[in-house]
Amino acid sequence: MKVKISADSTVDLSRELVQEYNVAIMPLHVSLGDKDCLDGVTIQPEDIYQYYADTKKLPKSGARSAEEYKEFFEQQLQEGYDAIVHFCISAEMSASYQNAKIAADQMEEVYVVDSRQLSTGIGLLVLDACDMVKEGMTAKQIYERALSRCDQAKSSFIVDTLEFLYKGGRCSALKYFGANLLSIKPCLEVKDGRIGVEGKPMGRYRHCVAKYCDNIRKKITDPDPKRVFVTHTRMDDGIVEEVVECVKSWGIFEEVLETTAGCTVTTHCGANTIGILYFNDGKH
Repeated sequence: MKVKISADSTVDLSRELVQEYNVAIMPLHVSLGDKDCLDGVTIQPEDIYQYYADTKKLPKSGARSAEEYKEFFEQQLQEGYDAIVHFCISAEMSASYQNAKIAADQMEEVYVVDSRQLSTGIGLLVLDACDMVKEGMTAKQIYERALSRCDQAKSSFIVDTLEFLYKGGRCSALKYFGANLLSIKPCLEVKDGRIGVEGKPMGRYRHCVAKYCDNIRKKITDPDPKRVFVTHTRMDDGIVEEVVECVKSWGIFEEVLETTAGCTVTTHCGANTIGILYFNDGKH
């Protein structure tokens, strides 16, 4: 059986990783006012920063329709694949899973995974699925193992400012101004498919990032040592390198993958957002 692995553009894999692992990407909609764009195709994160600087407005993201997903799946099958395992951003965050599932239910050998994650939390599941393809596992076996690992993918980020969350209606004015007043740098974590606040370190951002890294290290109790992601938006000089070196210094992971977050994380969190994402289930 020839199995294709695919994912929503919210997976935030680098172009190099997409090519290396032969992953098909379904770009989600991003609207800049009246202009409809496709994430990672006709719009990049830098376009979002420029749009916000010009208008003080944020773009709106949107799921692809069931019909669009069906066309996407059909294209993969027409390229000679016998089955597809597709990974969606958490169903709690988007209608993507619902629409992809509607499309898959009209077809044979198309499996859709609600990752319960975002960004490279999805990426962890996708690359694990690609490893399973190389091992010769069937689409159903890959799908079932992916479901068993979704909640063990640990996804979190530390945010420099709540400005984008506030402008996007995901944070109250009181919390926004309070965070600014107290120099709080919120740590956001995905739990049960939703994003919540896990910690509120205070002080200079670089210092808070170091605290965040220390806290993540304490949470790693039963890691899968195969890989870890350091994923970020546009960052101040040197911070990404410091976090990557910190994660390497732990001596836990065989591969530390650095990626730039796409339009979804950028729209929600803005610049100077960085996260460490890994599996904590001991599997390899």
